[in-house]
Amino acid sequence: MAGLSQTRIIEIERDILSKNNGFARTNRDRLKQTGTLALNLMSSPGSGKTTLLCRTINDLKAKFPVAVIEGDQQTSNDADRIRATGARAIQVNTGKGCHLEALMIGHALDALPLDNGGLLFIENVGNLVCPAGFDLGEAHKVVVLSVTEGEDKPLKYPDMFAAADLMLLNKSDLLPHLRFDVGACLAAAIKVNPHIQTLVVSAETGEGMAAFYAWIEARASVSRASAVRSDG
Repeated sequence: MAGLSQTRIIEIERDILSKNNGFARTNRDRLKQTGTLALNLMSSPGSGKTTLLCRTINDLKAKFPVAVIEGDQQTSNDADRIRATGARAIQVNTGKGCHLEALMIGHALDALPLDNGGLLFIENVGNLVCPAGFDLGEAHKVVVLSVTEGEDKPLKYPDMFAAADLMLLNKSDLLPHLRFDVGACLAAAIKVNPHIQTLVVSAETGEGMAAFYAWIEARASVSRASAVRSDG
Protein backbone atom coordinates (compact mmCIF):
# COMPACT_ATOMS: atom_id res chain seq x y z
CA MET A 1 0.00 0.00 0.00
CA ALA A 2 1.98 2.97 -1.31
CA GLY A 3 2.00 6.07 0.84
CA LEU A 4 0.81 4.36 4.02
CA SER A 5 2.88 4.02 7.16
CA GLN A 6 3.48 0.59 8.68
CA THR A 7 1.31 1.59 11.64
CA ARG A 8 -1.58 2.52 9.36
CA ILE A 9 -1.23 -0.72 7.42
CA ILE A 10 -1.44 -2.69 10.66
CA GLU A 11 -4.55 -0.76 11.68
CA ILE A 12 -6.23 -1.53 8.36
CA GLU A 13 -5.34 -5.21 8.60
CA ARG A 14 -6.70 -5.38 12.15
CA ASP A 15 -9.93 -3.71 11.03
CA ILE A 16 -10.34 -6.18 8.16
CA LEU A 17 -9.73 -9.16 10.43
CA SER A 18 -12.01 -7.77 13.14
CA LYS A 19 -14.89 -7.42 10.70
CA ASN A 20 -14.18 -10.88 9.29
CA ASN A 21 -14.17 -12.41 12.77
CA GLY A 22 -17.58 -10.89 13.47
CA PHE A 23 -19.03 -12.56 10.37
CA ALA A 24 -17.25 -15.79 11.34
CA ARG A 25 -18.97 -15.80 14.74
CA THR A 26 -22.31 -15.41 12.99
CA ASN A 27 -21.49 -18.34 10.69
CA ARG A 28 -20.40 -20.46 13.65
CA ASP A 29 -23.61 -19.80 15.53
CA ARG A 30 -25.60 -20.61 12.42
CA LEU A 31 -23.78 -23.92 11.91
CA LYS A 32 -24.25 -24.82 15.56
CA GLN A 33 -28.02 -24.56 15.19
CA THR A 34 -28.04 -27.51 12.78
CA GLY A 35 -25.19 -29.43 14.43
CA THR A 36 -23.17 -29.11 11.23
CA LEU A 37 -19.46 -29.93 11.32
CA ALA A 38 -17.68 -27.42 9.09
CA LEU A 39 -14.15 -28.13 7.90
CA ASN A 40 -12.01 -25.56 6.08
CA LEU A 41 -9.75 -27.43 3.62
CA MET A 42 -6.66 -25.49 2.55
CA SER A 43 -3.68 -26.33 0.36
CA SER A 44 -1.53 -25.13 -2.48
CA PRO A 45 -2.82 -25.75 -6.03
CA GLY A 46 -2.29 -29.32 -7.21
CA SER A 47 -2.24 -31.01 -3.81
CA GLY A 48 -5.11 -33.30 -4.78
CA LYS A 49 -7.55 -31.53 -2.46
CA THR A 50 -10.58 -31.81 -4.74
CA THR A 51 -9.88 -35.46 -5.53
CA LEU A 52 -9.54 -36.15 -1.81
CA LEU A 53 -12.79 -34.32 -1.13
CA CYS A 54 -14.68 -36.22 -3.84
CA ARG A 55 -13.50 -39.55 -2.41
CA THR A 56 -14.45 -38.45 1.10
CA ILE A 57 -17.94 -37.47 0.00
CA ASN A 58 -18.50 -40.74 -1.86
CA ASP A 59 -17.37 -42.74 1.16
CA LEU A 60 -19.33 -40.77 3.78
CA LYS A 61 -22.50 -39.64 2.02
CA ALA A 62 -24.41 -42.72 3.23
CA LYS A 63 -23.68 -41.64 6.83
CA PHE A 64 -23.96 -37.86 6.59
CA PRO A 65 -25.71 -35.24 4.51
CA VAL A 66 -22.87 -33.37 2.81
CA ALA A 67 -22.65 -29.85 1.45
CA VAL A 68 -19.67 -28.06 -0.06
CA ILE A 69 -18.67 -24.43 -0.53
CA GLU A 70 -16.11 -24.36 -3.31
CA GLY A 71 -13.69 -21.44 -3.52
CA ASP A 72 -11.67 -20.61 -6.63
CA GLN A 73 -10.50 -17.44 -8.33
CA GLN A 74 -12.27 -18.46 -11.57
CA THR A 75 -14.31 -21.32 -13.15
CA SER A 76 -16.77 -23.74 -11.61
CA ASN A 77 -14.76 -26.84 -12.57
CA ASP A 78 -14.26 -28.10 -9.01
CA ALA A 79 -17.86 -27.43 -7.99
CA ASP A 80 -18.99 -29.45 -11.03
CA ARG A 81 -16.80 -32.34 -9.86
CA ILE A 82 -18.29 -32.11 -6.38
CA ARG A 83 -21.87 -32.09 -7.70
CA ALA A 84 -21.10 -35.25 -9.67
CA THR A 85 -20.79 -37.06 -6.32
CA GLY A 86 -24.36 -36.11 -5.47
CA ALA A 87 -23.39 -33.52 -2.86
CA ARG A 88 -24.82 -30.03 -2.95
CA ALA A 89 -22.21 -27.43 -3.84
CA ILE A 90 -22.01 -23.65 -4.12
CA GLN A 91 -19.23 -22.07 -6.15
CA VAL A 92 -17.64 -18.88 -4.82
CA ASN A 93 -15.32 -17.12 -7.27
CA THR A 94 -13.00 -14.64 -5.60
CA GLY A 95 -11.67 -12.97 -8.77
CA LYS A 96 -8.32 -11.48 -7.80
CA GLY A 97 -8.84 -12.48 -4.16
CA CYS A 98 -6.51 -15.16 -2.81
CA HIS A 99 -8.75 -16.57 -0.07
CA LEU A 100 -12.31 -17.00 1.11
CA GLU A 101 -13.68 -14.68 3.79
CA ALA A 102 -16.42 -15.22 6.37
CA LEU A 103 -18.90 -12.89 4.65
CA MET A 104 -18.58 -14.95 1.45
CA ILE A 105 -19.38 -18.07 3.46
CA GLY A 106 -22.41 -16.40 5.00
CA HIS A 107 -23.77 -15.50 1.57
CA ALA A 108 -23.11 -19.05 0.34
CA LEU A 109 -24.99 -20.47 3.32
CA ASP A 110 -28.01 -18.35 2.33
CA ALA A 111 -28.21 -20.43 -0.85
CA LEU A 112 -27.17 -23.74 0.69
CA PRO A 113 -29.71 -25.10 3.19
CA LEU A 114 -28.07 -27.45 5.69
CA ASP A 115 -29.52 -30.68 7.02
CA ASN A 116 -29.24 -31.40 10.72
CA GLY A 117 -26.11 -33.26 11.76
CA GLY A 118 -24.40 -32.93 8.41
CA LEU A 119 -20.96 -32.07 7.10
CA LEU A 120 -19.95 -28.83 5.43
CA PHE A 121 -16.65 -28.86 3.56
CA ILE A 122 -15.23 -25.47 2.60
CA GLU A 123 -12.63 -25.94 -0.11
CA ASN A 124 -10.57 -22.78 0.08
CA VAL A 125 -8.65 -21.11 -2.73
CA GLY A 126 -5.37 -22.88 -3.49
CA ASN A 127 -2.85 -20.90 -1.45
CA LEU A 128 -0.66 -21.73 1.54
CA VAL A 129 -0.51 -18.14 2.82
CA CYS A 130 -3.63 -15.93 2.89
CA PRO A 131 -6.36 -18.45 3.90
CA ALA A 132 -4.57 -19.20 7.17
CA GLY A 133 -5.42 -15.78 8.61
CA PHE A 134 -9.17 -15.82 8.01
CA ASP A 135 -11.64 -17.52 10.33
CA LEU A 136 -14.66 -18.63 8.30
CA GLY A 137 -16.69 -19.97 11.21
CA GLU A 138 -15.39 -23.50 10.67
CA ALA A 139 -14.84 -26.00 13.47
CA HIS A 140 -11.41 -27.03 12.19
CA LYS A 141 -8.86 -26.03 9.59
CA VAL A 142 -7.40 -28.96 7.63
CA VAL A 143 -4.28 -28.45 5.51
CA VAL A 144 -3.61 -30.84 2.63
CA LEU A 145 0.01 -31.21 1.56
CA SER A 146 1.14 -33.57 -1.18
CA VAL A 147 4.37 -35.52 -1.28
CA THR A 148 5.21 -33.84 -4.60
CA GLU A 149 5.60 -30.44 -2.91
CA GLY A 150 8.63 -30.97 -0.68
CA GLU A 151 8.96 -31.90 2.98
CA ASP A 152 10.00 -28.38 4.04
CA LYS A 153 6.66 -26.73 3.23
CA PRO A 154 5.55 -26.49 6.91
CA LEU A 155 8.70 -24.50 7.66
CA LYS A 156 8.31 -22.28 4.58
CA TYR A 157 4.63 -21.55 5.27
CA PRO A 158 4.40 -21.79 9.07
CA ASP A 159 1.23 -19.71 9.52
CA MET A 160 -0.82 -22.24 7.58
CA PHE A 161 0.40 -25.22 9.58
CA ALA A 162 0.19 -23.31 12.87
CA ALA A 163 -3.49 -22.57 12.15
CA ALA A 164 -4.44 -26.12 11.17
CA ASP A 165 -5.74 -28.82 13.49
CA LEU A 166 -4.98 -31.60 11.01
CA MET A 167 -2.47 -32.12 8.20
CA LEU A 168 -3.22 -34.66 5.50
CA LEU A 169 -0.07 -35.72 3.66
CA ASN A 170 -1.61 -36.76 0.36
CA LYS A 171 -0.45 -38.76 -2.69
CA SER A 172 1.36 -41.37 -0.59
CA ASP A 173 0.99 -43.77 -3.53
CA LEU A 174 3.70 -41.73 -5.30
CA LEU A 175 6.29 -42.14 -2.54
CA PRO A 176 8.10 -45.06 -4.23
CA HIS A 177 8.85 -42.74 -7.15
CA LEU A 178 9.99 -39.69 -5.18
CA ARG A 179 12.76 -38.55 -2.89
CA PHE A 180 10.53 -37.40 -0.06
CA ASP A 181 11.27 -37.79 3.65
CA VAL A 182 7.91 -38.39 5.33
CA GLY A 183 9.43 -38.32 8.80
CA ALA A 184 11.12 -34.98 8.16
CA CYS A 185 7.87 -33.50 6.83
CA LEU A 186 5.81 -34.62 9.81
CA ALA A 187 8.53 -33.40 12.18
CA ALA A 188 8.53 -30.00 10.47
CA ALA A 189 4.76 -29.70 10.88
CA ILE A 190 4.95 -30.63 14.56
CA LYS A 191 7.82 -28.19 15.10
CA VAL A 192 5.59 -25.39 13.80
CA ASN A 193 2.50 -26.65 15.63
CA PRO A 194 3.02 -29.20 18.44
CA HIS A 195 -0.74 -29.79 18.59
CA ILE A 196 -1.30 -30.57 14.90
CA GLN A 197 -2.45 -34.08 14.06
CA THR A 198 -1.03 -35.72 10.95
CA LEU A 199 -2.23 -38.48 8.65
CA VAL A 200 -0.52 -39.95 5.58
CA VAL A 201 -3.16 -40.65 2.93
CA SER A 202 -3.76 -41.34 -0.73
CA ALA A 203 -6.96 -40.06 -2.29
CA GLU A 204 -6.13 -42.26 -5.28
CA THR A 205 -5.77 -45.64 -3.52
CA GLY A 206 -7.62 -44.93 -0.28
CA GLU A 207 -4.60 -45.50 1.93
CA GLY A 208 -5.08 -43.81 5.31
CA MET A 209 -8.52 -42.46 4.44
CA ALA A 210 -10.28 -44.62 7.04
CA ALA A 211 -8.34 -42.79 9.75
CA PHE A 212 -9.45 -39.46 8.27
CA TYR A 213 -13.06 -40.60 8.28
CA ALA A 214 -12.77 -41.68 11.91
CA TRP A 215 -11.38 -38.23 12.73
CA ILE A 216 -14.35 -36.61 11.00
CA GLU A 217 -16.93 -38.87 12.64
CA ALA A 218 -15.57 -38.20 16.13
CA ARG A 219 -15.86 -34.44 15.61
CA ALA A 220 -19.25 -34.70 13.92
CA SER A 221 -20.54 -36.40 17.05
CA VAL A 222 -19.38 -33.42 19.10
CA SER A 223 -21.13 -31.00 16.73
CA ARG A 224 -24.38 -32.95 16.90
CA ALA A 225 -24.22 -33.15 20.69
CA SER A 226 -23.57 -29.41 20.91
CA ALA A 227 -26.66 -28.70 18.84
CA VAL A 228 -28.76 -30.94 21.06
CA ARG A 229 -27.52 -29.12 24.18
CA SER A 230 -28.25 -25.71 22.70
CA ASP A 231 -31.77 -26.82 21.73
CA GLY A 232 -32.32 -28.08 25.25
